[in-house]
Amino acid sequence: MTAELVRGQNHLLDRTRVEIRVAAGGPVVAGVTLGDAQGRLSGVEAVAHPGAPRRTGIEVPRQAAAEHRIAVDLDALPAAVHRVSVLLALPSTTGALTTFGAAAAPAVAVTGLDGTALARYTLTGLDAESAVVAVELYRRQGAWKVRAVGQGYAGGLPAMLHDQGLPQAAELAAEIEQAVGLGQARAVPAPAPVAAGRSERPVTGPAAPPTGDRLPSAPRTASDDPAASAHGAGAAHGAGPTAEQTAASETGAASPAPPAAGPVDYRHPRRRSTPTPPGPAPSPAATPSAPATVPAAADGPAQPVAGDAAGWSMEERLYNQVWGMFEDLARSVAAYRSAADFAASRLEQELDEALADPRNRLGTAADVARATARDRHATLVTQARAALDRDLGQLVAESQVVEPALPPAFARWDSPVWHGYQAPQERPMALRLGDLHLPEVLDLRIPMLVRLPLERGLWIDSGPAALVHGGPDPEREVGRRELGSALTDGPPDEAELGRLAMETAVAIAARLLAAHPPGEFAVQVIDPAGTAAPALAPLVESGALPALPVPGAQGVASVLEGLTRRVDLVQMAVRHRAADSLPPDLDPAEQLLIVHDFPHGFDDRALTRLRYLADEGPAVGVHLLMVADRARTREYGPVLDPLWRSLLRITPVPDAHLADPWVGHAWTYEPPLAPAGSQVVRQVLGQLAAARRTP
Repeated sequence: MTAELVRGQNHLLDRTRVEIRVAAGGPVVAGVTLGDAQGRLSGVEAVAHPGAPRRTGIEVPRQAAAEHRIAVDLDALPAAVHRVSVLLALPSTTGALTTFGAAAAPAVAVTGLDGTALARYTLTGLDAESAVVAVELYRRQGAWKVRAVGQGYAGGLPAMLHDQGLPQAAELAAEIEQAVGLGQARAVPAPAPVAAGRSERPVTGPAAPPTGDRLPSAPRTASDDPAASAHGAGAAHGAGPTAEQTAASETGAASPAPPAAGPVDYRHPRRRSTPTPPGPAPSPAATPSAPATVPAAADGPAQPVAGDAAGWSMEERLYNQVWGMFEDLARSVAAYRSAADFAASRLEQELDEALADPRNRLGTAADVARATARDRHATLVTQARAALDRDLGQLVAESQVVEPALPPAFARWDSPVWHGYQAPQERPMALRLGDLHLPEVLDLRIPMLVRLPLERGLWIDSGPAALVHGGPDPEREVGRRELGSALTDGPPDEAELGRLAMETAVAIAARLLAAHPPGEFAVQVIDPAGTAAPALAPLVESGALPALPVPGAQGVASVLEGLTRRVDLVQMAVRHRAADSLPPDLDPAEQLLIVHDFPHGFDDRALTRLRYLADEGPAVGVHLLMVADRARTREYGPVLDPLWRSLLRITPVPDAHLADPWVGHAWTYEPPLAPAGSQVVRQVLGQLAAARRTP
């Protein structure tokens, strides 16, 4: 039975390997301090935080998020540690909460590794505090207990760390804020057993929210052991450069030679899977908490399996597996590019050395030296490409298994899963915004998944900049031919780009509607010129959009005024814990505002309201989707720059503009358009309309 704790109450723990789950009303930073019998800290090394997420027996997330999981192995803690305090703090980022009293009370649950809840505590009574000690696990007479603390600090992280006896409290608090700002965040699963029979490294969880035109950071392994991460360019699935190798890829330095070719092992070293003993495969019912793996044949490796990643549900396992594939592709391509750069620099160096002596510039010796250098260069590049091809072959094989297993929220519009679509009972954990790929392999698409609810808005760039970014690219033409909507021959003109941009917006809106239970998500549109009617037809016909938007400045003002009022009222209700006092005419559903042809029809007042919605709306369920030409908005000066920077830019045609902050790749993004001539969007919206009418 789960113990519901109140402040000051304690509860005996019946196990030593636990997970601490945090759920808050907004993004919070989670950390752990390891204190002695009096609760004092020995130094900064006794604090696990986003900048240093691993301590002995402890692993914490690396980001500010509304939900966290902290892994704790009490048996692995040093003997001097008697108290494990769980800290929560509000990040000092723009638009974030400033006090715990401004959001719903955070809750903390101590669970077993199987998800069984042992104790829960809701931190009520918080007001002006921006940091709090939520719970502590403490050692008493050889046993471990959990105590509900709920001690808040209006002075934030520095005051809380100083109260625990840390002299460098201010410096460490600044380091934590810097780490959170870098977006190195990952939810961390439980650590592997201390005496494991084989290495099983847990995968990471949700990605950090993207910043600017940057992708969420690729999930990293929870292990910080350099030896455990030292994979060569041709390592098994998931191999890639270490931090030193990644740096080398940007400077042209050498990368290790790829290992010799060998059998492919589909078991990902950073994904927790269930080992299958020799003999017949176990029944799925025998291992309900983990995906079954196909046993290896006598003369070959195990085959890839959908859901071969850590997680409490199949949805979470697939989500983590997709991000694991993203990481694998990024690392493998980075290793290949590093090896190719090294081979090129070595060729140049050897040619310079061969020609440095004037006596060797002519004759047979010079020809032999040049031929030898070129042969060595070709050998190095061939070896690196062979290693990359092995990794890509594994990833393609895994993608062919994973893609058909994805639920509707993660699936492409051409997936058969949509034919059996039914309105969900609860919101999924993430949504597919499109596909990502790299030029080294055009036939491998990695789903671009973002967590729900959306923490920032989107900007669909409908201008010519979406075509010229990065220069000519033949792979972009391949992607354009695969788009769901038919394109005319040659580059699309401005009108066609605008049409594709609005079709992309409607496709994303339909995905958001399909991902939420009926009645819990709504769409509103601003279209001052009244030119978006053809693209909006599926939304209007299904009733998801009650009517076409009112054109002109009047339509802009009425929609913005209504949504601004909603944000204000919900913020006040949350702040004063008075959700039952909201006006009866207020739609409680989350809202998506599509703004077409911005900034046409906007005056200064409307622009101010729009920026307010972009900053404050996501926290209370109002999300922004802009459809506009970024170049045209520059005519209005720097006043729109904050709005532009707060949104994630995507394009209506394939374009290599999304930056990977981990290894620096420029990923090609493809929008989530339905296949040409397909009626899948209308069918899904029609099913949602029928579900809304069903009592």
